[in-house]
Amino acid sequence: MISKEQKQEIITKYGGDEKNTGSTQAQIALLTARINDLQIHFKANPKDHAGTRGLLQMVGHRRRLLKYLRNNDIDAYRALIADLGLRK
Repeated sequence: MISKEQKQEIITKYGGDEKNTGSTQAQIALLTARINDLQIHFKANPKDHAGTRGLLQMVGHRRRLLKYLRNNDIDAYRALIADLGLRK
């Protein structure tokens, strides 16, 4: 679970300020943090199939947001991918 402070820090870093929660970069960064946090849970609980479905939905949502960002601002896309460590 991401704490309120961690969430606010991510939004400030990627959204520009603490109120810009709707920016594509901030949404992608928040989803990435949640996905990374949940991976630990699923290593300990491999039979949590309902949770796995939610994780896959988050991954799909992040993928769609990344595709949108790539189509509209390729430079921001490349910077975000490098910063978050996606697409090795």
